[in-house]
Amino acid sequence: MTTILIIESNTPDLLAIGKSASAFFLRTFQALDPALTLKVVCPYAGPISPDAYEGVDGIVYTGSAVQWGTDAPEAAPLRAEMERTFTQNRPVWGSCNGMQLAADVLGGGTGDSPNGVEFGLAKAISTTDQGVQHDMMAGRTTSFEVPCIHRVEVQKLPKDAELIAGNAHSPVQAMTVEANGIDFWGTQYHPEMRLSDLAVVANAPDLGADLTIADENEAAAKHLGTSVAAMSLHNRARELVNWLDHVKARG
Repeated sequence: MTTILIIESNTPDLLAIGKSASAFFLRTFQALDPALTLKVVCPYAGPISPDAYEGVDGIVYTGSAVQWGTDAPEAAPLRAEMERTFTQNRPVWGSCNGMQLAADVLGGGTGDSPNGVEFGLAKAISTTDQGVQHDMMAGRTTSFEVPCIHRVEVQKLPKDAELIAGNAHSPVQAMTVEANGIDFWGTQYHPEMRLSDLAVVANAPDLGADLTIADENEAAAKHLGTSVAAMSLHNRARELVNWLDHVKARG
């Protein structure tokens, strides 16, 4: 039995109004592998129990809707938890805020993108030479689109990081750190989210109608620059499929 611990990176006040980033992972992981055991904890709600990592095979850090960056004083509970996570010698995944958090915790740097918000689809993401060969990108083409929503980005890779993918908006769209007992994979984009999820979490009247139906409507998907096939579960969540395989292989 494989157990995944999900670190919810939203605050209790955001969770109270339905902004749960862990919900996207719960739905996607359950669809990919119903046999998984999934647990959720929230560092912003208070200290995590010392036994939270017992029996856990992999750890996920979600995205976040908070208004501060992962290097801000307000993010201290999340940084402290990731520091503890990295002592556990287990595979770690980070989406969006989760990858930014890893960059800051491991000595890299983050900041507001000079290109503003990237929303809807992260387009023309290209894998690097390292990315083409990395297990994270198994089954991906060398250029692809995937759901995204972010303003902050990784602007300095931490020591021992490998750049896996980037695009014109944000040069670091995927990275790994696999050294000194750390086993981290992360993306700036959101393979755990459907396009229709973006229509719910963000107020975007210009894209909302297409986003709401594009997961299943070919015309709407084409208007956004993608296809229904590309947004199907196993294509959209390809990196998470590969990460779960990696977790299970490490056993």
